[in-house]
Amino acid sequence: MIAPLSIPSPSPEWQYFEIPVPWGVLTIHTYALCILVGIILAVIVTSRRLTKRGAEPGIVLDIALWAVPLGIIGARIYHVLTHPNDYFFEGANVWNPFEYGAIWNIWEGGNAIYGALIGGAVGVLIGCRLTGIRFLSFADALAPGLLLAQAAGRLGNWFNHELFGAPTDLPWGLEIDSDNLAFPAGLADGTLFHPTFLYEIVWNLAGVVVILLLERAFNMRWGRAFAVYLIWYGTGRAFLESIRVDPSEMFLGIRVNVWASFAAVLVGIVLLFVLRRRHPGAEPSPYVPGREWKGPDAALDSDENESDSDSLDNEVGSENIEGETAATSSRGSTTS
Repeated sequence: MIAPLSIPSPSPEWQYFEIPVPWGVLTIHTYALCILVGIILAVIVTSRRLTKRGAEPGIVLDIALWAVPLGIIGARIYHVLTHPNDYFFEGANVWNPFEYGAIWNIWEGGNAIYGALIGGAVGVLIGCRLTGIRFLSFADALAPGLLLAQAAGRLGNWFNHELFGAPTDLPWGLEIDSDNLAFPAGLADGTLFHPTFLYEIVWNLAGVVVILLLERAFNMRWGRAFAVYLIWYGTGRAFLESIRVDPSEMFLGIRVNVWASFAAVLVGIVLLFVLRRRHPGAEPSPYVPGREWKGPDAALDSDENESDSDSLDNEVGSENIEGETAATSSRGSTTS
């Protein structure tokens, strides 16, 4: 059935674009473009937020060079481990990336946000160690941008006609063709499904607003904003994951990603309490002690101080030359 406000799935032609190149055809998947847009949004938002807090402009890119690749690798590994029946079976092509179905073939689909968070966190740790940025400061700056990135990525699921929810009679149900491999067996043609991609987009965008409002009202530094992100995203994802109909590994009758969502919420709650006790005051700098960035303004101030001091010393020296009694030199109090 087609309801008045039902959401149509995009035509399959929108799932990828083919661009002629000298060696053949370059295929660009729309899902990949959505992921790329999400990464760009996260980098822009995080960079602006971190720079306002005193970090060197552009330093986010140095960290992203580690976080993005490791996040993609983590997303793929997590997906393969939580969907073993899709890759490890009799006669499966597990290792050859030049044939369909290999565990390396990320372009065929199959990424998991929780794996991306784990892999990305490792990359951020490495990047922060190299740049001197506090991990918790970066995580706080990233929190709203990460939700924006996830919202953009969910559009890719819509283009791919995947990861939809259970059948629904709601007027905004999602239209899925009955010849889709993910279409549940036994359901009538025209059955509508919960548009979980849209629910998560709305939930993530609402989370951006919540984090920004909380930052205005409370001290949300020292990792607290990221803790709120974990709680917010984990809560929404636990519900949305529970109404999806795509196959997933189960543990104690519950989908693995629901357990992962519960874990995210628990970690977020623990972080809020622990960080509040360990860091009750204001965050002095996004840098670890001794690694602070001295911006051009600081260098200018330093030059002006030195110039004033040198001028004063020259005046004193000039007075000595003329034989007048010299005042005590102020060199010892010059700011260096």
